[in-house]
Amino acid sequence: MKQAIRATELAALVPDGATVMIGGFMGVGSPERLIDALVTCGRRGLTVIANDSAVPGVGVGKLVTAGAVVRLVASHIGLNPETQARMNAGEIAVELVPQGTLVERIRAAGVGLGGVLTPTGLGTPVEDGKPVIEVEGRRYLLETPLRADVALIAARRADYVGNLEYFLTAQNFNPVMAMAAKLVIAEPEHIVPVGVIPPDAVRTPGALVDHVLGRAT
Repeated sequence: MKQAIRATELAALVPDGATVMIGGFMGVGSPERLIDALVTCGRRGLTVIANDSAVPGVGVGKLVTAGAVVRLVASHIGLNPETQARMNAGEIAVELVPQGTLVERIRAAGVGLGGVLTPTGLGTPVEDGKPVIEVEGRRYLLETPLRADVALIAARRADYVGNLEYFLTAQNFNPVMAMAAKLVIAEPEHIVPVGVIPPDAVRTPGALVDHVLGRAT
């Protein structure tokens, strides 16, 4: 059984300078309470791997506003003018990765692959500095795995042993990120007894989850 822990205690497990994966899709399915705790404790120097930087005041956008992020690996930043301004000012280094490539690089880390081959990005700036491999007459970019020190995962429900169930677009990045980090911290909307979540609905087994955020008080 995993003990539910307060947000302030979990935020203390994320050091300055850490590489952090944060689930969510334009803020939907992001662990808002954990993000708030990182902002409150004044975390700095983070490398954030996420689908996007959401919008100001939502999800990863809160960390951008707080000046906690020095590097962002994401598929786009188009909805957050603060991210764009900080990138143009040289305050945040942004690596833009095609969305499918991003999730496959994270998945590769989780399943122990040395990388993935993709034609996406050939002939564009995405190709710069990357190995190109030919397979059966076709050219592919070799994209390396993305790993993190910590993954902050939002789930619809967790049971007492940490099995996680997701809802709608929260399934896009949260499950693969839970496989690609040294430390996995889950923020469920509800904590339920073992057996309440149907086995077929468990997308992240409890063996992958290190800590579970307790209910808001």
